Amino acid sequence: MKKTKVDDLKRIEIKEFKKKKKRDVIIILDNLRSLNNVGSVFRTCDAFLIKKIYLVGITGSPPNKDIERTALGATKSIEWEQVSCISKIEKKLKKDNWKIALIEQTDKSTDLKDFFPKTKEKYAFVFGNEVFGVSEESLKCADIAIEIPQFGTKHSFNVTVSMGIVLWDHFYKTTKAHKGMVA
Repeated sequence: MKKTKVDDLKRIEIKEFKKKKKRDVIIILDNLRSLNNVGSVFRTCDAFLIKKIYLVGITGSPPNKDIERTALGATKSIEWEQVSCISKIEKKLKKDNWKIALIEQTDKSTDLKDFFPKTKEKYAFVFGNEVFGVSEESLKCADIAIEIPQFGTKHSFNVTVSMGIVLWDHFYKTTKAHKGMVA
């Protein structure tokens, strides 16, 4: 076994990436405080061909050196928009048949293993503040809350780890990747 060299990865240019069909997934960052987390979100969204990121409230936005440090250029490939609050986009998302799915521990959360998105459904996944979780405003907008099962003492993942888990789960459940199909 040997590591693959960067030149052998066959990366596409940003211009080509922007033309590629994106997954019907939007990410909403609800008042994230860490710029490094925001950058990691951009990078992960690039990897999964995510349609758009909404940066809500205090969530930092590009251009910013701390975001770029972890985004590694993904701020140029992923469409994004800064909005003051989720209610500014809720009506449009719902009118366009997007389901707003919080990633949060609530009294009505669905366990991630029991969440089975249909291939044709469009999801806007909301990830909340690193300390306080999603806002009350986001709770009111949500169609569903999804919880990632955890077994230790902390009962919380870093927001970017949660996003990676949720996006991989969604990708796996809505494609035939596990049967050899390439996205």
